Amino acid sequence: MFSDVLYDICHGAEPTVDSVAELLSTNDPKELEQLYEAARSKREEHFGNTVYTYGFVYFSTHCKNNCTFCYYRRSNKDLERYRKSKEEIVQLAGSLKDAGIDLADLTMGEDPEMYANGYEKLLDIIHAVKHDVGISVMASPGALPSDMFPAVKEAGADWYACYQETYNRELFAKLRIEQDFEKRLDQKISSRKAGLLAEDGMMVGLGESVRDRAEAILKMGGLGCEQIRTMTFVPQEGTPLMMSGTCDTVEELKCIAVMRILFPDRLIPATLDVEGIAGMQTRLAAGANVVTSIVPPHLNLAGVAQHELDIENGNRSVEHVFEMVESMGYRLGTAADYRRFIQDTLERRSLS
Repeated sequence: MFSDVLYDICHGAEPTVDSVAELLSTNDPKELEQLYEAARSKREEHFGNTVYTYGFVYFSTHCKNNCTFCYYRRSNKDLERYRKSKEEIVQLAGSLKDAGIDLADLTMGEDPEMYANGYEKLLDIIHAVKHDVGISVMASPGALPSDMFPAVKEAGADWYACYQETYNRELFAKLRIEQDFEKRLDQKISSRKAGLLAEDGMMVGLGESVRDRAEAILKMGGLGCEQIRTMTFVPQEGTPLMMSGTCDTVEELKCIAVMRILFPDRLIPATLDVEGIAGMQTRLAAGANVVTSIVPPHLNLAGVAQHELDIENGNRSVEHVFEMVESMGYRLGTAADYRRFIQDTLERRSLS
């Protein structure tokens, strides 16, 4: 049954929740390798062996939200928060560009100070990084009013990222408490209408079913998001879910592979935020083609899923990641390659 479903989907059959769940349900080693091999083949067709790289600049860990899974939830008082200045952010982004990174992911919690006066500080930071540094920019500032997206685009952002985490509405309400499912869903739609590329993401291991994962993959791809991702949930100290059990990261690898097979032309990240550099190889082998969450050491920057993992020891540094990617036989995409991808993608969208 698994092999038949995989063959049919790889050869153009319309995927359903049932068929996607069938692929995600296997734990047979031979079937898993078939799944990963099919994903690598689809990636090769569309991207060759090119892998892009994203630098992670988590510039404010202040947040007004109280998500039950997040270390930086407003109720977590046992941590030192920070808020980087525009000058610091520009310097960080510049160092990433100089090192050969393709994109700066400007990430923050939903920080009221950054939102004040019509999001003046946020827009100023995006503009400075784009125009003073000249690197491609992903804005990851949380949920914004729909009329703000043209301003984010005008400031210089190429991408807007806003993760739904789950498309199971009951589970969403337990995770993103006090937040609106429809508003967060609209972020992807409104940002694309404003001319931005959009990223959506799901989390694995938060109590969702295999069918929930299948539905999330189909929804994210169906929205047209040009980048889709999955991450394994890591219990965070100081949160209501800190005593939750951990999920086998194989579940994440299966989701990456299925996303690649269903949506072969999308960018799919291999995050360093869950297992650090050790998990990069398995995620690339499952069909990912972007290494995300590269964080330079000794600059007092945090990660998200694991705020300290592999940062200060240099294992998430540009040099170490580049060395590892090339040793696996992949070609590192250049900034020019990446800008061309963005332009070609927007042109195809305008013609569709």
